[in-house]
Amino acid sequence: MKYLALFTAISIAAVAAYFSIIGLASIFSGAFISVVVMASILEVGKLVAATWLHLEWRSTGWFTRIYLTFAVIVLMFITSMGIFGYLSKAHMEQSINDGGINELQIQNIERRIENERRTISDAETVLSQLDASVQTLIDFDRIRGDDGAINIRENQKEERQTLNETIDESYQTIEIWQSDLFELKRDRLALEIEVGPIKYISELIYGENAENYFDKAVRLVILLIVVVFDPLAIMLLIVSTKAIREEEYIPPPIINEDQIMVMR
Repeated sequence: MKYLALFTAISIAAVAAYFSIIGLASIFSGAFISVVVMASILEVGKLVAATWLHLEWRSTGWFTRIYLTFAVIVLMFITSMGIFGYLSKAHMEQSINDGGINELQIQNIERRIENERRTISDAETVLSQLDASVQTLIDFDRIRGDDGAINIRENQKEERQTLNETIDESYQTIEIWQSDLFELKRDRLALEIEVGPIKYISELIYGENAENYFDKAVRLVILLIVVVFDPLAIMLLIVSTKAIREEEYIPPPIINEDQIMVMR
């Protein structure tokens, strides 16, 4: 069990260190490699310092104990800050994809589709007006002649053709835009599925107004992760090394009075 605890401690510490290092490097992106090297060494130093304090507490001077304790606490805070930054950045990127670019693209395409539908409506209105003018002549029995319905209809032929072509082009354009719109809405649905868990957590905490508190719910979840991430690794490392040390310790043999008499 003690070796399992040690392995688990190292695994948690390694994962926490990865999140923390990437998070800190993202904060100081101008010196990415340098921050990665620095944070990696500090992570190792934190684990060594915590183990040393636990095993050599009595044999270590008070100044060293105070400083190492302070250093471990500060380094745990830095690790937690890096983890918080890493997870916060991931959430922000997801939020941008979910409610930003995708939504803007959908709105833009819907606006273009609406413009095409308006073009169709306008063209159909003009065609209706042309039909109405011809029908009026027919109603007054003015069918033949220069001002008759047949001649007027013939004169409208080019205009009607242009309007019909406009309507056909608009319908074709709408089909293309609707195909793109379907893809975008499917992507948005996939993103909504991804944020589903945090949505339910937000609803559990904030009730009906959950949509207004998604970010707060995410921060709460991240804080809970931070609280148990690095501290758990440190504690498991301490208890496992203590158990291993106790196993390796061989107590001196107990000598009773008879053995002392024989030795004399």
